[in-house]
Amino acid sequence: QVQLVESGGGSVQAGGSLRLSCASSGYFGVGICMAWFRQAPGKERERVASIDTEGRISYESSIWGRFTVSQDNAKNNLYLQMNSLEPEDTAKYYCAATYSTTCTNFDYWGQGTRVTVSS
Repeated sequence: QVQLVESGGGSVQAGGSLRLSCASSGYFGVGICMAWFRQAPGKERERVASIDTEGRISYESSIWGRFTVSQDNAKNNLYLQMNSLEPEDTAKYYCAATYSTTCTNFDYWGQGTRVTVSS
């Protein structure tokens, strides 16, 4: 079983920065896709960024140029550097993982870490 634990959330003013971390444990010998999702109150959960099993990175358009996703060499940990934060970024952020090569059907989820951005 893969276990994921997020950290780094908090409250910041608009324009500020936060760095989220996702610590993972489990078996990754076959490769793994990891992603950040977020969900704001009253809104659907959306994918923010992901790194697939081949190392390809994708971003949701609304955060393009502001957020950077990265992974350590062992590919066991995921990070999200968030700059130029906006109130619209306020949400609970989740780390997720899957062994799927198409980065779908995420099987493993963290508990989430809350990000609040004030204007």
